[in-house]
Amino acid sequence: MSETTPTPAGTPVIELRNVSKTFGEVRSLSGIDFAVYPGEIVGLLGDNGAGKSTLVKTVMGFHRPDPGGEIWFNGKLIDDWSVARARDLGIETVYQERALCEKQPIWRNMFMGREPRTKWGLLDVKKMRSESARLMSEHMGFTSAAVHPDNVVSTMSGGEKQGVAITRALYFDANLVILDEPTMGLSLTETGKTLDFVRNIKAVGKSAIFIDHNIFHVYPVVDRLYVLDRGKVAGVYDKTQISMEDLIDRLYRVARTGSLT
Repeated sequence: MSETTPTPAGTPVIELRNVSKTFGEVRSLSGIDFAVYPGEIVGLLGDNGAGKSTLVKTVMGFHRPDPGGEIWFNGKLIDDWSVARARDLGIETVYQERALCEKQPIWRNMFMGREPRTKWGLLDVKKMRSESARLMSEHMGFTSAAVHPDNVVSTMSGGEKQGVAITRALYFDANLVILDEPTMGLSLTETGKTLDFVRNIKAVGKSAIFIDHNIFHVYPVVDRLYVLDRGKVAGVYDKTQISMEDLIDRLYRVARTGSLT
């Protein structure tokens, strides 16, 4: 039995209604209702095998729901759900591996695959460098002259690399950014920087799904949290209505018994 909290007002950026996903005889998701609202950071928690990856891949368009499940975007039912459709609607993913080319400079990474061109069809390197410098200053908080768009990504810290990946998603007008364990393997300082970048997503009016095992990283930056267990929603919480200590207790209860009751 799941535990729920009142949902925000307005139309969700994305909404899953009664979504299930079956692979052969294995049912990875069962009757999932899930929504993210404009300007909202939603945490997605659960143990290994809870269904987080399947849910996120469904949002990304890798999986289509079983018959009876629906995906809505900005109040419209989307029938032709796919990776390309999700991308066209402004869903971007920042993976834990960061998906950056370590040996390339920041400006090449910022525009990789979406390079602007001059009227002669050549790469507009000047624009990419200047835009990267602006984004690094305005969105990433880099003010030191030592940090330049020509810096090679491999020279950056883990938190700074995540900043490049998140800023890249926002630059290309992402409506929804999916953060796949963005703090994994980062030091305490780098984690702090990454969480600041996550907060900036909300500050610029965009939305995000923050997937992680570490509640101590998720809780400080989210507005609501979904807890998954065995492919079902075990609980939905507004952060203002539950303390971290109480949430941890409930997560332990789910892990031990599969139920919040």
